[in-house]
Amino acid sequence: MEQLDNKKVEKLKSYIADKGKNGAVIAFSGGVDSATLAALACQVLTEKAIAVIAQSATYPDEQLQDAKKTAQDIGIPLHIIQTEELQNPNFQKNPPNRCYYCKKELLQKLLAFAHSYGFRAVFEGTNHSDLQDHRPGYQAVQETQDVYSPWAACQFTKTEIRQTAKTLGLSSHNKPALSCLATRISFNQPITAEKLNRINQAEQAIKTIVPIQQLRVRDHNNLARIEVDTQEQHLFFDTDVVDKVTQSLKQLGFLYVTLDLEGYQTGSMLKEINQV
Repeated sequence: MEQLDNKKVEKLKSYIADKGKNGAVIAFSGGVDSATLAALACQVLTEKAIAVIAQSATYPDEQLQDAKKTAQDIGIPLHIIQTEELQNPNFQKNPPNRCYYCKKELLQKLLAFAHSYGFRAVFEGTNHSDLQDHRPGYQAVQETQDVYSPWAACQFTKTEIRQTAKTLGLSSHNKPALSCLATRISFNQPITAEKLNRINQAEQAIKTIVPIQQLRVRDHNNLARIEVDTQEQHLFFDTDVVDKVTQSLKQLGFLYVTLDLEGYQTGSMLKEINQV
């Protein structure tokens, strides 16, 4: 792994100091991007930086508890807001740009929260690597005044963020990527609270059976497609584990349960619309 450029980190801190001089809310998930950004903002802006995490049916249950611990370790105040993306018909329809509507809702709530504290800016965690992928949510960032993406603006890749987190001594430096539960549902299939809850329960059930770090249960209506990191697939090569996982997911209403032999892939649902 290449050594992190200290000048680049100083440039990032200057950016945070400039854009956050009137106070900043950090969009927080507890993942490595938002946690490292929050830690740096806390260093640079001190009491003018606060972290805010959104709660809704689209977020896994465990994420909030992990985020609380991470924020406590960083030493930044953490506040919780509720978002209502499921009330938006455009989000419910689950089009390929679904994330745009979710991000728009989140940013509006974060800005309102920031203003209630007398703060001006919102920092969110899109990084330079993200811009190479399908990221319709970033359009909402670009459209919204006083919302900034320090990682992207200073051209930090995911690898560089993990390096920064490790330098700062953050336990999240090697944390698996997070994503909302809606990413598990096939595009153009309606998103409902019931589906999201079933996916959440399915992933929690699997984690109680087998010690998986990177996990997605993709919901194809009657079929559950399990994605895990290729280095963890061997944990499923056990008939007892397979039987328990299958039984647990069928009890949740899935008719078929499969393990994707290609392993975990970011944005794997895009294959359906791109016909890859």
